[in-house]
Amino acid sequence: TTWIHISNYEEVGHGAAAGIPAEVQELIAVDLAAIGAGQESDEFHATLCLKDSGGPYHHGLSQKLRTIAEKYNIPYKTDIYPHYGSDGEAFWRAGGDVAAALIGPGVDASHNYERTHTEALLATTKWVAAYLLEE
Repeated sequence: TTWIHISNYEEVGHGAAAGIPAEVQELIAVDLAAIGAGQESDEFHATLCLKDSGGPYHHGLSQKLRTIAEKYNIPYKTDIYPHYGSDGEAFWRAGGDVAAALIGPGVDASHNYERTHTEALLATTKWVAAYLLEE
């Protein structure tokens, strides 16, 4: 069973802090991947975030997502975001105890006039679909 939880509170720390069913075994947060100086992300790729302000994401689930992206030729980059948070982090801080990972399209100008390219949106969409089909 797949549950889809949509929130817009990840930056304030409570997006996925509640409302996630107990039977969930993996949590994949989908959020923007900020691009800029010092970042590997760009607006033409999906991004796998390996670590954010809450620490590293689950290594095994991140590897699973890499394998899926490579199997389906999904263009992606890896990056870290020491000044950002996600729903995965909020879930863990609220006591959630399952593997969590973070992916998303590369986006310019976070919290401003956010811009990306359709290639990044398509890559992220394909990645989510491929993950669901692998299950």
